[in-house]
Amino acid sequence: MLVAALLSLIPWSGTAVAHGSVVDPASRNYGCWQRWGNDHLNPAMAQQDPMCWQAWRADANAMWNWNGLYRNGSAGNFQAVVPNGQLCSGGRTEGGRYNSLDAVGAWKTTDITGDFTVKLYDQASHGADYFLVYVTRQGFDPTTRPLTWNDLQLVKRTGRYAPSQNYEIPVSTSGLSGRHVVYTIWQASHMDQTYFLCSDVNFR
Repeated sequence: MLVAALLSLIPWSGTAVAHGSVVDPASRNYGCWQRWGNDHLNPAMAQQDPMCWQAWRADANAMWNWNGLYRNGSAGNFQAVVPNGQLCSGGRTEGGRYNSLDAVGAWKTTDITGDFTVKLYDQASHGADYFLVYVTRQGFDPTTRPLTWNDLQLVKRTGRYAPSQNYEIPVSTSGLSGRHVVYTIWQASHMDQTYFLCSDVNFR
């Protein structure tokens, strides 16, 4: 009953949250929560979804709080507060809760095309000063190398979004194929609060 009630709160399948995240293509911890939240102790996850398995084992709260991967006070100087190799954890924010998201390996991917839409859910209706959407350069392999700023190419910078619960960011790319990471930075409007979100994708 409770699960059904919570699932009804988000049009793109989620849960009751306080902040938000990219829900399509799913951020790493949102995807792990979406696939395994009702069965996170199932040992089959170790073979079927090993990156989520290590993440649940490292800190289950990173999945239950998939909406809380943010840091305050970055002042737009993101590369100074989020070092290379720590991009998916937002620079080991929240006391290291999300460190497992920086783990190198074969995270489950979402299939997309060169023209895709980033969908973000924001229950608190913070609004956005802007979104930055990056995609890893062709040839970068996130299954063998940690993500660095130099691996990213900016493909979209938006203007302001008025406070709402659902945001859509259309993105157009060219020449990309295979596995990549879509890296979304959401600068919220209500205060200097920034979300750093890794989504694993496969360009078809």
